[in-house]
Amino acid sequence: MADFATIDDIIALKRALTSPEQERAEALLPVVSSIIRAAGDSYGFSIDDKVASDTNYANLVKAVAVDVVMRELNTPGGQMPATQYTESAGGMSQSYTLPNSSGAITLWPSDKKRLGLSRQKIGSLNLMGGCR
Repeated sequence: MADFATIDDIIALKRALTSPEQERAEALLPVVSSIIRAAGDSYGFSIDDKVASDTNYANLVKAVAVDVVMRELNTPGGQMPATQYTESAGGMSQSYTLPNSSGAITLWPSDKKRLGLSRQKIGSLNLMGGCR
């Protein structure tokens, strides 16, 4: 199965990548694509079928895949797991909030919502209307 995004998509949609970032992104893209597929499967929804039949949805899945990869690339790798930390030197201090402190590659609830995977249901009735 093909990845939902490519290195060229990341560069076009976000920014140029350094050589180490590009290597890491190449390793992350198949993992992120599998995570997106698994999320769809857990909702009984085939992401690949929808991507194949709907160009707009394919672009949306590509955007989510790029966002997840960029989140991973922007997370400092050598930092201790924490959501916030502060560095001080002399009279200066800087505070940080890490976007993914655990280092886990996950889809955020906002990613699932964009993919249409967070609809409320009772049984098989879609409360948000429409069909998948």
